[in-house]
Amino acid sequence: MFRKILIANRGEIALRVICACKELGIRTVAVYSEADRYSLHVRFADEAVCIGPARSSESYLNVAAIISAAEITGADAIHPGYGFLAENPKFAEVCETCRLTFIGPLPESIRLMGDKNAARKRMAELGLPVLPGTEVIGTEAEALKAADQIGYPVMVKAAAGGGGRGMRIVRSPDELPSLLQTAQNEAEASFGSSNVYLEKYIASPRHIEFQVLGDSHGKVVHLGERECTIQRRHQKVLEESPSTQVGAELRREVGSKVIRALKAIGYRNAGTVEFLMDENRKLYFLEMNTRIQVEHPVTEMVTGLDLVKLQILVAAGQALPIEGDAIGLRGHAIECRICAEDAESFKPSAGKITGFHVPGGTGVRVDTAAYAESIVPPYYDSLIAKLIVHGKDREEAIERMKRALEMFIIEGISTSIPLHEKILADPDFRAGKFSTQFLNRFSPNGTGG
Repeated sequence: MFRKILIANRGEIALRVICACKELGIRTVAVYSEADRYSLHVRFADEAVCIGPARSSESYLNVAAIISAAEITGADAIHPGYGFLAENPKFAEVCETCRLTFIGPLPESIRLMGDKNAARKRMAELGLPVLPGTEVIGTEAEALKAADQIGYPVMVKAAAGGGGRGMRIVRSPDELPSLLQTAQNEAEASFGSSNVYLEKYIASPRHIEFQVLGDSHGKVVHLGERECTIQRRHQKVLEESPSTQVGAELRREVGSKVIRALKAIGYRNAGTVEFLMDENRKLYFLEMNTRIQVEHPVTEMVTGLDLVKLQILVAAGQALPIEGDAIGLRGHAIECRICAEDAESFKPSAGKITGFHVPGGTGVRVDTAAYAESIVPPYYDSLIAKLIVHGKDREEAIERMKRALEMFIIEGISTSIPLHEKILADPDFRAGKFSTQFLNRFSPNGTGG
């Protein structure tokens, strides 16, 4: 087992990793930017090293500074959390070169899945259904020809990234040239590559993802699915598990295909295989995220497993302590992402938190690094807390989340809590009737997926 782990991240995920390490008896090293000097992950780690100014490019994305911090503190492993360097194959390779265990997948798996077009092609070869699409588009003329063959509408998508960046919906040939250029420019700015491809666009899909774990002994398991359909500009807002649209038979069918595909590529550690579901409840492979997900707590709530601990154990060479290739799901869990932003305009709201009270009680969990008098800096993602509830069924989970949101006090900044309250009160959401366009009803400008 590892003696000391450096967490190459910040905020609630850094604190989440520290909690897992403490329970495993592993010492921790926090890294932090100058803007995060008084953050809780710095306070609760056994050691902390400042790695640079507030800008993430000079701190949390500074590979040399992070590796140096690991070496001077004697860490023997690095957990990247999510975001920042978590899906950077070069960083994983640098860790290996420096004899530091990267707590995540192998670099070749990260590289394969990081190229969305290559990932689609490989997963199709291994038996997963994919939407009609293209290779990387070279010219405008090539894009127009391909879009005509696929049929409008189509989606222009960045080949080297995700998270809604470098993506544009094209509904007619007249729109394609300008939207193609816009997507390429955004992809270049976000991922350092302007490569894009086309994919058939499903107007009102659901977004379903399967949580997987693999060890170094050839075992791969899936832990059921999460419903991640409630989105704003392709960014997830609320997640739940299990999905109302995935029954036991479909879960077994898709789960077995996922496991076979990931065994074939030798996948290790945590990952999430994401799908789009059409109106006929058919699932199509979308992409794979080679890291722990923001929404991993809902899976933990319905399985009783600690995914971060399992990440660490697998990285240390241990076998997954799970019988079979899947695990049963118990009850229903929902996660609301509480962000520092206006619930109407979605404008970021950085500043000092003047009042802070988290809800509690049966079946309620809050993952956060915020506290009263803490500062929400303007330099990073606006997520400040994840509110997770568990109930015996979806109805109880919804009611539990409603009361938890009412009891969650955050003063001094604007938050997305009012938006979540609207979602939970909506009759279509309560009935499980929604798509990625659901949030459009709350915004005249259209903010759905």
